[in-house]
Amino acid sequence: MFVKKDPRHLYVQVIERLKQDIQLGRFQENQRLPSEARLSELLGVSRATLREAFRVLEEEKVIFRKHGVGTFVTSQPMVLSGIEQLSSITTMIRNANMEPGTIVQDISFIPMTEELKKRFNITDDQMYFQIKRIRTANGEPVVYCVDHVLLECLPDGIESQLDASLFDTIEKSGLIRIGQAVAEIEPISYHPEAFEALSCDSSQSLLSLSQEHFSEEGKMVLYSKNFFRADKFKFHVVRKRV
Repeated sequence: MFVKKDPRHLYVQVIERLKQDIQLGRFQENQRLPSEARLSELLGVSRATLREAFRVLEEEKVIFRKHGVGTFVTSQPMVLSGIEQLSSITTMIRNANMEPGTIVQDISFIPMTEELKKRFNITDDQMYFQIKRIRTANGEPVVYCVDHVLLECLPDGIESQLDASLFDTIEKSGLIRIGQAVAEIEPISYHPEAFEALSCDSSQSLLSLSQEHFSEEGKMVLYSKNFFRADKFKFHVVRKRV
């Protein structure tokens, strides 16, 4: 590689060249770039010039740097979704013009923990379903889901109905309609179970979305802990002045 001579600042030329290399596939998404010393040599510029180009590219979210690891090409999100409206992961993926899929990892029928009793606002001992699934978009694992559902909220034969939206499965009986959810979202750098399920590496991160889902009557029926690959999902919120 080399930088052509032209009247623009060298760092601007470097930015253009690296963007071009990424677009042409010379550098792939999540690929670690060569070291500063090696890339400076390949481009024929000083390390100071390269660092200035990196600064701009990082601001534009073309690359990201991990301290002590290296500089990586940023993945462009597959799914862009607003979180003001409550919708299923299946719907999010379909709205991005991709085919949703499901890999069921585990279905357990277990006693309610004290933490879940508080969340579901119940005092007696009950059983609930814990469902662990990997959600895919065009066959690629993108979300790891751990759902906790009261037994009374699920139709019979639940094992054969988990390849679609859990929202739809719960509402099939016609007795329950999910009306709202309270959500907490936070970035996390590592989660052993989710990282393994989604085949993540050290350069990737996750968005953890915890949600308590309530029926239109105000009863909590579902607690979900979803781990989205941060390089595949991007959420936005419309904020209105009050």
